[in-house]
Amino acid sequence: MTSPQKPTLDKDLEKLSQLEDATAGLGRRLAAPGIAFLFVVVCAVVAGSLMYDAPGGVVIIAAAAIGAYMALNIGANDVANNVGPAVGSRAMTLVTALIIAAVFESAGALIAGGDVVGTISKGIIDPASVSSPSVFMSAMMAALVASALWINLATWIGAPVSTTHSIVGGVMGAGIAAAGFSAVNWVTMSSIAASWVISPVLGGVIAALFLAFIKTFIIYQDDKIAAARRWVPVLIAIMAGAFAAYLAMKGLKKLIKVDLLLAVSIGFGVAIAAWVITRPLIAKQSEGLENRNQSLRKLFGIPLICSAALLSFAHGANDVANAVGPLAAIVHTAGIGEVAAKVTIPLWVMAVGALGISFGLLLFGPKLINMVGQQITKLNPMRAYCVALSAAITVIIASALGLPVSSTHIAVGAVFGVGFFREWYTENSKRRLSYIEKHTGVQEYKRRPREDRADQARRKLVRRSHFMTIVAAWVVTVPAAAILSAGIYHILVRFIA
Repeated sequence: MTSPQKPTLDKDLEKLSQLEDATAGLGRRLAAPGIAFLFVVVCAVVAGSLMYDAPGGVVIIAAAAIGAYMALNIGANDVANNVGPAVGSRAMTLVTALIIAAVFESAGALIAGGDVVGTISKGIIDPASVSSPSVFMSAMMAALVASALWINLATWIGAPVSTTHSIVGGVMGAGIAAAGFSAVNWVTMSSIAASWVISPVLGGVIAALFLAFIKTFIIYQDDKIAAARRWVPVLIAIMAGAFAAYLAMKGLKKLIKVDLLLAVSIGFGVAIAAWVITRPLIAKQSEGLENRNQSLRKLFGIPLICSAALLSFAHGANDVANAVGPLAAIVHTAGIGEVAAKVTIPLWVMAVGALGISFGLLLFGPKLINMVGQQITKLNPMRAYCVALSAAITVIIASALGLPVSSTHIAVGAVFGVGFFREWYTENSKRRLSYIEKHTGVQEYKRRPREDRADQARRKLVRRSHFMTIVAAWVVTVPAAAILSAGIYHILVRFIA
C-alpha cells in the first residue's frame, strides 16, 4: 500500500509560508539600515533648510549627511565600551543599557559638549599648509568619509576601535594628500601612536589590580559578607570619587573650567560623601545574604548602572566632536570663505552628532556591546566594576601626565586585563588553592600537570581570536583611515571649488 502524497495545495501553501518567513527576516535585517539612511536624509534636509541661503550650501548639505553617517558609526562602535561590561555581567539588560546610554550620550553632547574645536583636528596638520577654502573643505570631508567608512568596517567585523584615532588618521591622510608630508605635526602623531600601547596596558593593569584586591579581601575570605560590608562601601567611594574627578576634568569643560587639583579635590569630597552614604545601605542590603560569591554580585549592581550612565555622559561630552568637529569646520569655512583657526559649533550641528550617536547605538550597538561584555571574557558584576573604574582612573592619570589616550582602548584593555589576570590567578594563587582545599577538600587541581592547567585556563577565560582581531584593528586604524582619506580627497577636490 502506497503512502498518500501531500496534496499540491499543501505544498504550495508551505512554499508560500517559507517565502513569508524569509521576507520577514530580510525585512528585519534591512530595518536598521533603512532607519539610519532616513536619519542621514533628514539631517541633510534640515541642514539645507537652515543654510539654504549661505554660500557653499550644497557643500554644507553634503557635509551634514556625512557627519550624520559618522555619528551613527560612533554610536554603533564606540559607546559599547561604556555599557558592555554592565550588560555582560547581567547588572542590567541590553534594552536598559541602550536606553541609558542613548539618553546620557545625548545629554553629555548637548549639555557639556565642547563648543570650540580646532579646524585641523588635534593639531595634526599645519593650518597654513591648507589655507585654500576648497582644499580645506575637501580635506575635512575626506577625513569624515574615510573615518566613518573605517569605523563601519570595524563594527562589521566586530572590532571596537578608537573613533578619535580614526578621525586623526583621516585628517592626517587628507592633509598629506593636500600639502605633503611636511604638513604633518609628527611629534603629535608620535604621541598618539604611543597611546596605542599606553591606553590598553594602563587600563588592563589598573583593572587587574582592583580585581586582585577584591579577590584577596572579599572573595577568598571565610566570611565574604562581613568582608563585603567593610570593603564594598570603600570601593564604591573610590568609584564615585574617580567619576566625579573624571567628569569635572573631561565632561564639564564647557560649563566650568576645572584644573587637576580642583578636580582631585572634588573627587575626594565626593568619595567621602559616597562612603558615608553607602556604608549603612550596603549593611542593610547584605542582611540575610548567603556566604557565597553569588550574593556578592548583588552589591555591585547599582554602582555598575551608575557607572554606565556616567561613562556615557562623559563620552558624549568628549567624543561628539569627532563627528561634528570637521562638520562645523566645513560649515564655518563654506559660510565665510576662509579657513579659521577655531570655530564655534552651531547647535544644529551638535544635535546631528548627539542624535546620530544615539541612533547608531540603538540600531547597531548590540553587536559590539555583546563583544565587549560577553565574548572576550566572562564578566560578573565585580569584574565589570573593575573595568568601569579602570576607565575613569586611567583617563585621570593620563590627563595629569599629558598623555593622549583612547577611552575605547582603555575599556577593552581593562576587559583583557581582567581576563588575563584571572588566568594567572587561577593557576598561581596560593590563597585560592588554600581556600579551595579548606572549604571543599579538593586537591586534584593542584596535582594536575602545569601545562594542562594553563591550557584549560586559556580556553575558558580569554578568547585569543578576539584578542588578535581587536589588536590588529587598533594597529591599522590610523594608517588605514589615512590611506582611505587620501584617496577620497583626490576625488572630492575635483568637485569642490
